[in-house]
Amino acid sequence: MSGTIGPDATSGYRRPPAGAQYKPGQSGNPKGRPRGRHHDLPYEAVLGQPVTIREDGVERRVTAAEAFLLHMTKTGLAGNGAAGRAALEAIEAARATRGIGDNTPRELHISFVDPVNVICGLRALRMATKIDRFRPSIKILLEPWLVQAALARLGKRTLTDAEQAEVFAATRTPHKVRWPAWWTAS
Repeated sequence: MSGTIGPDATSGYRRPPAGAQYKPGQSGNPKGRPRGRHHDLPYEAVLGQPVTIREDGVERRVTAAEAFLLHMTKTGLAGNGAAGRAALEAIEAARATRGIGDNTPRELHISFVDPVNVICGLRALRMATKIDRFRPSIKILLEPWLVQAALARLGKRTLTDAEQAEVFAATRTPHKVRWPAWWTAS
């Protein structure tokens, strides 16, 4: 150590000599890490990797970004509000990069549902009634409130006479339905 020891010491512990001190604006590590390097995370390298996911027992290959978005959406739908908001923001950002109004699907998944499952759902929601509870047949009739609501959704569109007859025959209690003015079947 250089300098004097005592109360008026100019160098010593945590006091480097004046000639060895860095000048203002001079780097303490002139050959160190370049500016801007490693600031950005390698999102493209990580999220662009293909991964295999399994949905309903079927495996398919997607990018890690798509798998992450699917997971966030599923978590959001399960009740996690923060995950839901993050998923919606990511979806909106993806839509913005694809172009406004470009809603063309990239993949189309078609699922066929067994008619018995549909009927069970309609019965559970009290939208339809099974004709004979004691027979294994699956013939049902629609509840009048459901028929009336469906007719109201048609707006100005009308049904043909054959369609009207089919709806009338499929209604459990047709006399309880307030049929529209254009209705001719009875």
